[in-house]
Amino acid sequence: MEKYVINGGNKLYGNVEIQTAKNAVLPILAAAVLTDGGVTVLNVPRISDVNNMVKILARLGCKTTFEGDNLYIDSSNADCCEIPSELAHELRSSVFLLGSIISRFQRAKIAYPGGCDIGLRPVDLHLTGLKRLGVQITERNGYILCKCEKLRGNEIMLDCPSVGATENIMLAAVKAEGTTVIKNSAREPEIEDLQKFLNVIGAKVSGAGSGTIVIEGVKTLRGGVFQPIHDRIEAGTFLVAGAMCGGEVEVDCACAENLSSLLHKLRENGCNIGIKNDKIILESNRRLTSVKTIETQPYPGFPTDLQAQMTALCCICSGQSIITENLFETRFKYVPELRKMGADITVINRSAFVRGVDRFKGASVTAYDLRGGAALVLAGLAAEGRSEILNISHIDRGYGSFEYKLRSLGADIVRMTV
Repeated sequence: MEKYVINGGNKLYGNVEIQTAKNAVLPILAAAVLTDGGVTVLNVPRISDVNNMVKILARLGCKTTFEGDNLYIDSSNADCCEIPSELAHELRSSVFLLGSIISRFQRAKIAYPGGCDIGLRPVDLHLTGLKRLGVQITERNGYILCKCEKLRGNEIMLDCPSVGATENIMLAAVKAEGTTVIKNSAREPEIEDLQKFLNVIGAKVSGAGSGTIVIEGVKTLRGGVFQPIHDRIEAGTFLVAGAMCGGEVEVDCACAENLSSLLHKLRENGCNIGIKNDKIILESNRRLTSVKTIETQPYPGFPTDLQAQMTALCCICSGQSIITENLFETRFKYVPELRKMGADITVINRSAFVRGVDRFKGASVTAYDLRGGAALVLAGLAAEGRSEILNISHIDRGYGSFEYKLRSLGADIVRMTV
């Protein structure tokens, strides 16, 4: 087990290059199972979620090879339709493979997926959509069992714009007979990126980003080369770090349009923000003012994956804030850890009521999920004194070279074995 040791109080200066988006790469890797040729995904981040997905692909019979940071996947000899519990429990995104596997083999067996403990994330929407395409589904002993004679296109109305369900249905429908229409689909940039990748390898998908996605089934998919989008959540995390610590931070390979809801709030905090092409520059040179309210919403609303980081920022701003989490019911598990560092937060139901304090105090705290863990790191960077962040394997799921990038900006952070 490893931990971060942080001596806080340093201002951050410099630029950091943002990695390719975890939430774009994982469904693209799942889609590679559908192809009859080799797929090369460029600049794949070396994070544990990707490592676990690669293990699952190997279990299915795919050949995977890293050439530098580029990942080559040959699924021509894939011969297994089962994802066992020891692999599925390590990776929530393993559920994306359900649509791909059922499309390729007309059957699938997958253990219920794992990932961060941030509350119930039922796969009901995934399964309901697959049933509309002709899949027969049973659930037994912790496994989802699927079979079908033939996938047939259909109209699917999602009860809510679930990212995972939208992606899973897209992957199942690309080779289905006829046309599939997904209504109330998720609109996240990663959905658009998956559409781009599928079209590169021969699919006929349109409408991603609009709320209605149309998929015309094709018989075969070819290989291809693809560069996924960069990680808006990592970019947002470094921008919040600059806001909390003070200084001037430039994030490179960032799309300001995809971060508009965050940038609006940071300006409301009092940060100076400049945008030039794919660069976002944030300057923070005084104590910031709390935003009044933040409510997480599906894209283009405020992202749930940046809620914890912004809550940490509000803890050391002047004034009071109310942060409401509308998507995951236990995503405030990091709050007691921030309290150990001096935060004044009260959680009632889905809302955190934050009263700003002068600064955090160093403490030993534990990460319980990916984004909450990142928020604790940011708090440690801004704190007075020494902090230890335990259980950082959660953070490794989504941030590659995190401590190295932070040190390049002037942070005093090291990784140590417990």
